[in-house]
Amino acid sequence: MLCVYKTTENGLETVENVSNGVWVNAIDPTHEEIEKLVNWGMELDYINYSLDIDEMPRMERDEDFTFILLRIPIHQPESDIPYNTVPLGIMILGNKIITVCKYESDIFKPLTNGKHRFLKTGKRYRLTLYIFLETAVRYLHLLREINRATELVEDRLQRSTQNRELLELLKYQKSLTYFATALRSNEVMMERVQRTQLFNYYEEDQDLLEDVLTENQQAIQMTSINTEILSSMMDAFASIISNNLNVVLKALAALTILLNVPTIVASFYGMNVNLPGEGNPLAFLTVIGISLTLTAIATYIFYKRDWF
Repeated sequence: MLCVYKTTENGLETVENVSNGVWVNAIDPTHEEIEKLVNWGMELDYINYSLDIDEMPRMERDEDFTFILLRIPIHQPESDIPYNTVPLGIMILGNKIITVCKYESDIFKPLTNGKHRFLKTGKRYRLTLYIFLETAVRYLHLLREINRATELVEDRLQRSTQNRELLELLKYQKSLTYFATALRSNEVMMERVQRTQLFNYYEEDQDLLEDVLTENQQAIQMTSINTEILSSMMDAFASIISNNLNVVLKALAALTILLNVPTIVASFYGMNVNLPGEGNPLAFLTVIGISLTLTAIATYIFYKRDWF
């Protein structure tokens, strides 16, 4: 899917033709759309880099273009790893900017709905910085979602005797690992961008880059804290699940003993030998009474020892 945006007097609008000062956003482009991108000046290798799921963040500069690749977060609830990262390629080419990504991401929504009133497609470097900023903000938002999700799982884990909740926490731990790797790589790339003074034309751009680095660093710290907490919590709750299972087994063992008490008494009086009081008309009730008494005594002992 190709969308071409341009800032006009009415704000950011979608246009049909590619001209100076436009922003071309390509999401999972088809072969025909890739040919269009090549015709507009973007080399095929850089398109493939942007669509390669395993590519890591970097920056390449030439006389005619600047290519920046960073990893952005995505949320896929149906996936085995609900929160993951994918590469986003940014090509600053002449008087236009082209972004290429394999997956749709929510980082583009604030850019297209007018959140940043100073966003202009003609100012390519500032638009790039806004993409950086929204990427860091999206990381922080998804990290808060992971926090809320793990808290819900934590509530279920306290009563669980199965591994389902632990496996769910493992998914979030994998997500945090991917986040941590991507954020650190993004930071290295952004620091290189800062050293090259690529965004030093305007003072506002320099301040915006500092904000981006601050937000990215906050996301890194938040990811690190969440990873440590989640790892400790998984170890603790693995012990809790084992303890919950032991409690269940202890209760079942105590119940088995209680059920065996009347069985033992009845077995004695069920033998085909002469027994005391066998001619008494109240013998059956006596046996029942003895069984109930012994069962009550055993129940009291187990209760005092907290075996239930």
